[in-house]
Amino acid sequence: MSETAGKRVGLRRSLIWLYEGVGRWPVTFRWSVLIFDIVTISYFLVSPFLPRSGAHHWLDYVIGSVIALDLAARFYISPNRRRFFLRFMNIADLIVVFTMFAPLISQNYAFLRIIRALRIARAFSFLRDGSAVARYLEHHRLVIDRAVNVIVFLFIMSAMVYADQIGREGSDVKNYLDAFYFTVTSLTTTGYGDITLVGWTGRVLPIIIMLLGVTLFLRLLRVLVTPSERIEVECKSCGLMHHDRDAIHCKHCGQIIYIPHEGAQP
Repeated sequence: MSETAGKRVGLRRSLIWLYEGVGRWPVTFRWSVLIFDIVTISYFLVSPFLPRSGAHHWLDYVIGSVIALDLAARFYISPNRRRFFLRFMNIADLIVVFTMFAPLISQNYAFLRIIRALRIARAFSFLRDGSAVARYLEHHRLVIDRAVNVIVFLFIMSAMVYADQIGREGSDVKNYLDAFYFTVTSLTTTGYGDITLVGWTGRVLPIIIMLLGVTLFLRLLRVLVTPSERIEVECKSCGLMHHDRDAIHCKHCGQIIYIPHEGAQP
């Protein structure tokens, strides 16, 4: 094996260790990536409401470079590179990188960066250190997933409304806040009527917002008000954790399980 090939193998092993391995440094690295994701997503949430300046462009370039390096590293260690860019999250990262490095071309669509918020869902499998935070995220996986979906939907649809209506004659959308306000009032079916859209797209977009948005919101509401159909009790025989609330036997091995409930005698 040549020296160059050996360095490539060593680099790939190091990256796999950081992204998928166990130990202090891999866990620290994955926590750093998660914190970076949270900070950048927070920036993407507030940046549409901030005045643009030269400093914002440089910040975009720095964030875009880090995301591009992360994407390249994950592509490099992927066991199936041909299917790597068929995954939605990887396509989303490509879109985000494009909007970060091409602000003039993609200015109206910069708000699509918020799709990166879906990466928060990776935290459930990304953090495997057994910490209290990791257990909390795992326990509230469904609620966080539904809430992130609603937030991402709001900002993506606001971006589409903004891109379609800004500068059009007769449109009441003058800035991104107007587009976001219209999206929220449409999603909640409040419809104050102080902001209206023009053109045939101004009819199609509210239909999409109301139909899809109400569905996502109801799914979130259902998770919040309806108790989970499953409960976490470890089977003493096979170790299966998730069972129906009224289960008597483990579905995996058939062993009798004892689920605590109200009225049970200690």
